[in-house]
Amino acid sequence: MVTSTERSIATAEAHSAHNYHPLPVVVAYAEGAWMTDVEGRRFLDMLAGYSALNFGHGNRRLINAAKAQLDRVTLTSRAFHHDRFADFCTELAALCGKDMVLPMNTGAEAVETAVKTARKWGYRVKGVPDGQAKIIVAGNNFHGRTTTIISFSTDEEARADYGPYTPGFEIVPYGDLAALEAAVDENTVAVLLEPIQGEAGVLVPPAGYLPGVRRLTAERGVLFIADEIQSGLGRTGRTFACDHEDVVPDIYVLGKALGGGVVPVSAVVASREVLGVFRPGEHGSTFGGNPLACAVALEVVAMLRSGEFQQRATELGDHLHHELGLLVGGGAVEAVRGRGLWAGVDIAPSVGTGRQISERLMERGVLVKDTHGSTIRIAPPLVISKEDLDWGLDQLRGVLSA
Repeated sequence: MVTSTERSIATAEAHSAHNYHPLPVVVAYAEGAWMTDVEGRRFLDMLAGYSALNFGHGNRRLINAAKAQLDRVTLTSRAFHHDRFADFCTELAALCGKDMVLPMNTGAEAVETAVKTARKWGYRVKGVPDGQAKIIVAGNNFHGRTTTIISFSTDEEARADYGPYTPGFEIVPYGDLAALEAAVDENTVAVLLEPIQGEAGVLVPPAGYLPGVRRLTAERGVLFIADEIQSGLGRTGRTFACDHEDVVPDIYVLGKALGGGVVPVSAVVASREVLGVFRPGEHGSTFGGNPLACAVALEVVAMLRSGEFQQRATELGDHLHHELGLLVGGGAVEAVRGRGLWAGVDIAPSVGTGRQISERLMERGVLVKDTHGSTIRIAPPLVISKEDLDWGLDQLRGVLSA
């Protein structure tokens, strides 16, 4: 007999092009840190939509904010003003300690916007010759999947067959301050980095690296762009991952959790000197900063201002990393990295691939996702209870010892 799951997946595969390689589960309902599939089976969500669901599934504050706005107005386009836009920009700018906000929708759009911002700033403010602006990025980065962004990716699976590639980028090893310094020249307009590299396996840079990047860019008249799309908004135990080393970049790139898992919301946040380079008509987005998005994101900002979620990520994150650390050296786990409620776990090849471990965990009611072959990522919603977190870790121990 064909199950509802099999029928749904077969239909999807017949009518949709491939992008991700999802696990064979079809979710029908979700609340908090738990999801229920079309068969009625419950799963503990230990991925949280790659940090888009920091505040959990169906968070009532966010759902209520969305419902209230749905009855008023959902879209005006940026051709007109609306009554939620000013508050959203003001509150998000204040949360970041900056002056201005340029809202978009997806993370990739925000990264593209940051690239355009840096280049325009380079030409209009720094005086770089037209067409010569250079942006330095790190190896193993993941900033999105547009043609420009994959042009500076080192992941051949993401790059293959999409050329010709966009010029103007130089790749240096992540965490190597000397290599970064050597790459900076008179035409360098920005350094674009993830404070923690998520897709690469939750790679935390060496202590002092981010402050070093900040000093170098300030001394050389180069913008420091921090892609906090996955690492920001509470995930690591601070509002931004850069906060752990008291680093304030020139530009924050935000997304995922900014939309509360309800609507796609992203933004570039910077000083007036930087974002002020745009003049009317030079950039835009029909849905960027729409009333529904602003209403939800305003509630997200208010929730972050309480500090509650940052504290939960710190306390539960300490527990998570302690428990995962106990697995290292036992033959099944080779290394654990991360910060806050975010971890990359390298699985020993003798135990299985990251995909195989993810599938075995799914059979036990826990959902995680693999990356780069041997690594699984653990990033539950920040609302997860300690009891549920421990249950999920018990399932991981069971899979690794089977």
